[in-house]
Amino acid sequence: MDPQLRKAAIALYDRFTHEGFDRRVFMTRMVALAGSVAAADALIGAIAASPAAAAIVPADDKRLITRTKDLVGGYKAYVAEPRTRSLKATVLVIHENRGLNDYVRDVARRLGVAGFRAVAPDFLSLSGGTPSNEDAARDAIGKLNLDKSVSDAVAMLDELAKSSRGGKVGAVGFCWGGGFVNRLAVAAGDKLDAGVPFYGPAPDPSEASKVKAPLLIHDAGLDERVNRTSFPWVEALRAAGKPVKFYLYDGVNHAFHNDTSAERYNKDAAELAWKRTLAFFKQHLA
Repeated sequence: MDPQLRKAAIALYDRFTHEGFDRRVFMTRMVALAGSVAAADALIGAIAASPAAAAIVPADDKRLITRTKDLVGGYKAYVAEPRTRSLKATVLVIHENRGLNDYVRDVARRLGVAGFRAVAPDFLSLSGGTPSNEDAARDAIGKLNLDKSVSDAVAMLDELAKSSRGGKVGAVGFCWGGGFVNRLAVAAGDKLDAGVPFYGPAPDPSEASKVKAPLLIHDAGLDERVNRTSFPWVEALRAAGKPVKFYLYDGVNHAFHNDTSAERYNKDAAELAWKRTLAFFKQHLA
């Protein structure tokens, strides 16, 4: 694919999925870019997450126990943990604006095989759970009271700390979930032991002084929308003397970790960011 066409198409898709861009206008412009309706549909399919994509850690992996768990506040969560009776540190896995889907469950299992108890809440639980239609899921995410969701997540930290090794609970999130982890770090204070936002929109820099947890922030070099808020956030955290590590992955797009998106996934950056994430959690949740 022509690099300029690819860049323009991804930017257009990002506006549609994150900025409330009108679907009719989006499709008209995508058809103009691609040259036909069929080509536009194929291009969108390559950019969007594919529910048929193979998991990195299979759902029936024998190393893991997986189940659905009820959490405080009426939320449901997908849990993946190693087959061992010993207590394990817990990592909350915060989903994208598509809700709790197979990609997020796979991420939870990746944490499970690395030795953590991974708990992936469905923040659409209170409205019936994540719908199968991505547009409907994004619409439902947009209607959430974010302050309430973050407050409910702080209560989850309290609940999960009681059954975690050393009382330690971390959080990792992607896209909407990355922004959520940033806000959770502000709201939770020392109840959060480590946070890893992947390409998440950041809070106002004035909130940096409230952060207690060490943060590891992964941003995509081509992700201008997120970086407009994330760069000042990182600067404010550093100025406030907060323990923050920041990595910018040059030449990659928003959602570069999501292997179900053929056009945005970058294997090298995703694997490096994940290696750094696991090392960070092992350092702070041990």
